[in-house]
Amino acid sequence: MKVQTLLPAAVVGIAAVLVIIATPRAVRSLTQARVEAELVAAKGRLSRSNALEELNQATRDIASVVEPSVLSLSAEGSQAGRGGGRPFLNTGSAWVYDVYGHIVTNGHVVDGADRIDVQLHSGQIVQAQLIGLDLKTDIAVLRIDADELIPAQRSIDIPTQGDMVFAFGSPFDFRFSMSAGIVSGVGRSAGLSDVDYENFIQVDAAINPGNSGGPLTDIYGRVIGMNTAIATGRGSTLGQGQFGGIGLAIPMDIIEFVVEQLIATGEVAKGFSGVAVQPVNSILAPQMRDPVFRFVAEHFNADGAVVTRITPGSPAERAGLKVGDVITVIDGVRIIEADNVPSVIGTRKPGQTIEFQVWRPQLEQGRGEEMKFAVELIKRDPQMEAVDIADILRNYGFAKLATSTQESCGSLGVPHRRGVIVQEVTPESKLDGIVPAGSIIVAIGGQSIGNIEEFYVRLGRGAVTRRGIGRTSAILTIALPSGTLGDFDIPLR
Repeated sequence: MKVQTLLPAAVVGIAAVLVIIATPRAVRSLTQARVEAELVAAKGRLSRSNALEELNQATRDIASVVEPSVLSLSAEGSQAGRGGGRPFLNTGSAWVYDVYGHIVTNGHVVDGADRIDVQLHSGQIVQAQLIGLDLKTDIAVLRIDADELIPAQRSIDIPTQGDMVFAFGSPFDFRFSMSAGIVSGVGRSAGLSDVDYENFIQVDAAINPGNSGGPLTDIYGRVIGMNTAIATGRGSTLGQGQFGGIGLAIPMDIIEFVVEQLIATGEVAKGFSGVAVQPVNSILAPQMRDPVFRFVAEHFNADGAVVTRITPGSPAERAGLKVGDVITVIDGVRIIEADNVPSVIGTRKPGQTIEFQVWRPQLEQGRGEEMKFAVELIKRDPQMEAVDIADILRNYGFAKLATSTQESCGSLGVPHRRGVIVQEVTPESKLDGIVPAGSIIVAIGGQSIGNIEEFYVRLGRGAVTRRGIGRTSAILTIALPSGTLGDFDIPLR
């Protein structure tokens, strides 16, 4: 009787054990079947229509369109401004601008170089000739002699934050590389000491040393900018450090403005309005004593640049702008930072009329008023930014200097060469009888120059020799009309 009682319980126990053992196997079988079904379905969908493959193909197409116009570049030379004349070798990138052999790169890549070699996408290596250099925008134009060049497609459309972009170049000498990212911002200023006009496109595409001078393209393979600088943990640099997530590129509208003029004349005529500005949020305590600046600091809470000085008789004064006006938009370009103002104005041609939108403080009404002014720009005189140096040079005997052109050299009966021509020498000065009219200044401290702006910019940036406490001088290499080349030590202080 006891055995009969235990038998059903044993049967139930065995069944329970079998269920415990069998259930995971069944579950695993069902799961495996479901995974296999999903795998088959996914493979089917991928084989029929694959959005990622379409993206891959689009990216490959961009590479195919852009890469034939991308160049790898090396520049070597020796100059006094780089460690006392020690040799240097820069590597970077460039891109083909037109079918005539003009190529574009950053000025800092080729500045001071005695020899520039360019490797085409085909592998061919050719030497490049410097056509022109604009230090203020860090843009250089070279020319190469090569067959079947493929110019890059270009677009001056301003990109929008979030747009996909692609950076090409030779980072760390990994030649003809490509990276992808998005536009992180536009109208950026990084406070670079070597670039005066900053209105950068900010991207997160990987940019590293060697990318400088390479093209930044949109999703159609059109060049919209040129890779120029990176921001690292140590601050913004020109070709130094490693990528930290922020790359900066010169936009195409600035590039075309500079390149076309360098090709045509060897120099860049920049617009001048006569306004000096600073950030609204950097109004200093002494300025707060002025009720206008105090009103701006207390009432204006947006992007813009406050006018701190207006040159008497300048286009801005004639148009009606006043000290204390806050510039918010110029010619349709929103002013995010104070550095945007000289960048926009300096990349407009003399004679062009541009519109200033300003916020004008109205102290009596206790509010500000939105106003618009049409300003007709005049040509920027490089001597205006180096008044002290220009006065010293005039007192020494350089009565009149200008960019050396075919016309200016022809009028004085001397062969043309790149540099700054001495058009007039002050009688009975220290130069009289030594450096006659028609002489051409070709270098400062071993650094070659190509135009009058570059001449003053180099002097202003310290292309000088120190001669003891408080004394400096500039070593000017001058080609005399006789063909003699000599160095002249010109005291500046």
